[in-house]
Amino acid sequence: MLSIGALANIKHTLQKELFLASGERLLSVVTVVKKKDKKPCYLCVVTTAPPVPVITLCLVKQSEQRDGEYKRKRSWQLDEIKWVDGRNEQFETHEFDLQLEKVYKWYALNLHERQNFLAVLNRQVQKSVRGQRAEFRNVPSAWLSEKSPEKVALGRAAQKAIQHTDDEEDEEEAQEFTALTDKEANELGKLFSECDFAIKDAEQFIEQLSRELHDLDGANIQSVLASEQKVLKMMEHIDNAISEADKFETRLDSYEDILGHVKETMEKIGGKNAMIEIANNNNIKLMKELNKVISQLDLPHSQQQALDEPDLKTTTGRKAAIAAAQCLQQAMNSDIDPALLRLEAVQDQRKRFEKWKQKFSATVSRFMNNLFIHLGNEIGDMPVTSTELTLPNHSNVHRELTPYTELMHWTKAMDRKTYDGLMRVYTASLSKIYERDVRNFFNLAKMQVSEKLRSSREDLDMSTSSRKSAVSTIPYGTLGINREQWGPGVESADRIRFDALLEKVLAELEPIALQEQLFCINFFQMDVISPTTKNTQTTLEMEKAVDMSQSVLAGAVSPSAEGVPQKRIDRQINEDVRKLMMGLFGCLEPELVSFIQSFERVDSFYSLYVLVRLTQHVMSAQDTHSFLSMTFASALVQVKRNFDRFMQQQLQSIREAKLHKRSKAILPYVENFENFAQTAEGIFRKSDRRTDMEKWYLQLVNAIFEGIHLHSQEHPKTPSQVVRMENYHHMYALLAQLKVPGLDALKKEAKTRYTEALKAYVTQYFGRPLEKLNQFFEGVQQKVAQGVKETEISYQMAFSKQELRKVISQYPAREVKKGLENLYKKVEKHLSEEENLLQVVWRAMQEEFIAQYNYLEERIQKCYAGAMINLEFNIQDILNFFSDIARSH
Repeated sequence: MLSIGALANIKHTLQKELFLASGERLLSVVTVVKKKDKKPCYLCVVTTAPPVPVITLCLVKQSEQRDGEYKRKRSWQLDEIKWVDGRNEQFETHEFDLQLEKVYKWYALNLHERQNFLAVLNRQVQKSVRGQRAEFRNVPSAWLSEKSPEKVALGRAAQKAIQHTDDEEDEEEAQEFTALTDKEANELGKLFSECDFAIKDAEQFIEQLSRELHDLDGANIQSVLASEQKVLKMMEHIDNAISEADKFETRLDSYEDILGHVKETMEKIGGKNAMIEIANNNNIKLMKELNKVISQLDLPHSQQQALDEPDLKTTTGRKAAIAAAQCLQQAMNSDIDPALLRLEAVQDQRKRFEKWKQKFSATVSRFMNNLFIHLGNEIGDMPVTSTELTLPNHSNVHRELTPYTELMHWTKAMDRKTYDGLMRVYTASLSKIYERDVRNFFNLAKMQVSEKLRSSREDLDMSTSSRKSAVSTIPYGTLGINREQWGPGVESADRIRFDALLEKVLAELEPIALQEQLFCINFFQMDVISPTTKNTQTTLEMEKAVDMSQSVLAGAVSPSAEGVPQKRIDRQINEDVRKLMMGLFGCLEPELVSFIQSFERVDSFYSLYVLVRLTQHVMSAQDTHSFLSMTFASALVQVKRNFDRFMQQQLQSIREAKLHKRSKAILPYVENFENFAQTAEGIFRKSDRRTDMEKWYLQLVNAIFEGIHLHSQEHPKTPSQVVRMENYHHMYALLAQLKVPGLDALKKEAKTRYTEALKAYVTQYFGRPLEKLNQFFEGVQQKVAQGVKETEISYQMAFSKQELRKVISQYPAREVKKGLENLYKKVEKHLSEEENLLQVVWRAMQEEFIAQYNYLEERIQKCYAGAMINLEFNIQDILNFFSDIARSH
């Protein structure tokens, strides 16, 4: 265990060696060990410099490598201390425990240091920790409540000398350690220099210090006794001051009691004033709210009279009635708090509003119902005398009804049942007029077309089955049938006239339908969807007010429920408009389809004109969702089906075509396709529907190619090569003339097939005019193939020069020309005059004959060189033969 002297000096050493450099000050230290056989360490209470001192508890150990060097091992804030346990309140107890992050058990080597440490630690905890403070257990209460033990040990003598010092400052001076100043160090050094013997004889030095201290105590006592009178006098003054202070304090207490009563009174008065102000504010707000409700629900007497007895016939009365109705609508849809709707006065006013609304709505319904019926009957009774192809314009009806537009808007918002009923009456009244006008319009159009057709044409509306049995039932223009078997057709001028008339019909329909549609949208407010399906839109009913408040809350919770998507709204509006227009123009689409079909039954080519013309109107429509656009689009679908049916019939007629004994070389569908293609190109040349026609072109031309190949073998009198050659040539010429980009590949194919057929015909019918010569040299060629040299062929008995001269003598020039003349007659008989291919074929045969002649001459020169053997005619003779024969015919 360390000596007492070493323990007394440790505080000074730690302050100087460890804490002075960091600006900290050591308040208290205790030397502790964990076990008695371990090296001691030091628990220190340390503070930083003002103005904001920080108190910490730290553990310091001495370095094992160097003596006199100390290191700080751990530090804790005072608020980390949970409790301190002194184990026993007896002074002689060395043990104590600290609860930090864990329980530390210490053994103090010095009891006085332990006492001082615990007292200082308690004081600093009480002074510095703001939250929950550490609990001190088994520690004498005197250590915790009285001044520090150091002051208790030294303080009795010091208190007699410095009684005027404040208790708290004495305690802090006793607790705190202050390093020696330079002056104190010099005085201490001077003292040791005067007592050199202190080093040799400590007891003598202690005795000297004791004597000097005794002398100083005596001097101090003498000084105190000398100033006793002054002290007594001062004490007397102090007693007087204390008595005066007591009097002043008593007076202040009385004043405080008085002020306390005043304060209570003022607080009561202030509370009453606050309640008065609250009541006043509530009254003001109530007055404003009531004034607002009264202003919203007040309906002037003049407007009440206008609602009771509305004058809808005159302009002034109508304006007054509309203004009163709008005020009533505004009042019934006032923004009033749902709680105020429970007021009896509000409910009474709502009932009065409901009576005015029902009465006014009934008056409006009766007036508008009569007006619709009157206008419908007035126009319907007017005779139709115009022979000009125009659709009557009913803008005068729209002008008559336009002043009542706002009344219809009000009816839609306030009485949905009446609104729907008036819309049905309007539709029923005007639909009869439009149905009459549309039927007369299309009948007049049919008559104008019928008058310009041939006089022998039957009524266009009659089915083809009702015609005379002598008239062919095969439609005009069927590709796979001969023209002689077609039924009566329509001239090109009649088709153009029908196309112009169809354009005029469509152009007349557009402005009338669009004008009526725009009027209905504006008059019936069809571009605004009603926010509720209930009969009346009002906010003055309790159930509706609750529903509205709930919807507002739901809207606040769910942003996606703010409204219906715009696309859905537009779709609903378009659907409602089309439904109304369908009621007004219900006969328009059937009449249009009937008008088109009546002419298509006469001439299927009309479907091509209608397809192009209707497509133009559908594609050029500004409002693609309008009733007329949808009607045209529906009719266009039907026309497209008729067009596809017509083209399918044409395709089927090609596949089912049959040849007769008198059939020409040019097949019927090849001959008919020219007129068909030219007509179709005139219709579709600049149309958006050209792609549809080109698709059918491909199918038709491929079917024609297949038919040519099939029927060329079945032709009764013309060779198959000639049938293929002439028909493919005809198709090639036609496709080249049409210049359709999508048919370029088929045009090349037609040319290839034509060339192949031409070669096959020449090979088949021209053959080898010098047959025996060709057979002779075929034998020569066989010998050469067997190994005989060409120069030695003449030594073969069968192929000698004499034999060659015999064969050549059989083909004099006169006989060759005669054979060519017979061949020309045969070719002329095979070929048709329409295609004019005789010279082409004759030239091809000429080239074939020259090629055979050159082959024979080459064989003679190679195998019989120097024998002076030649044919009796040359190439020039051959050219003369062919040209003479061609000119002679």
